Amino acid sequence: MTTEPMAEFALERFFPYRLSVLNEQVSRALAVLYSDRFGLTPPEWRAMAVLAGFQPLSANGICNRTNMDKVRVTRAIARMLEAGLVSRQEDAQDRRYVSLRLTAKGQQVYDQILPLVQAREAEILAVLSPAEIDALDTILRKLTRA
Repeated sequence: MTTEPMAEFALERFFPYRLSVLNEQVSRALAVLYSDRFGLTPPEWRAMAVLAGFQPLSANGICNRTNMDKVRVTRAIARMLEAGLVSRQEDAQDRRYVSLRLTAKGQQVYDQILPLVQAREAEILAVLSPAEIDALDTILRKLTRA
């Protein structure tokens, strides 16, 4: 053990902490739009959005695209199946593989939510200039790849 004093640590300047706080703020701002009106949780919305763009997908495919853990995705899919928002189909050659798709009802709900979340995104980003938005996009892509 060292007896040297630790360098001063400013949590409010610690990037992972700041990113986590921002993520929670944005997630809450979006959840307000779909939770009460459509009865969706944030994991269900994320799964729905990913399916809308990349279906058919397995639960693992949703995990990979959202970075959510398998338990959260499994629960989200189970609730969406029960609500008639998602359908599942076993693969004819490999019955372990189940592909998921939005149902017509699920697509309709997605189509209603999408403009709401896009408008909220625009409100959030309105404090940035177009150049800052481009820089943010570049930074996010770099950090995601790293």
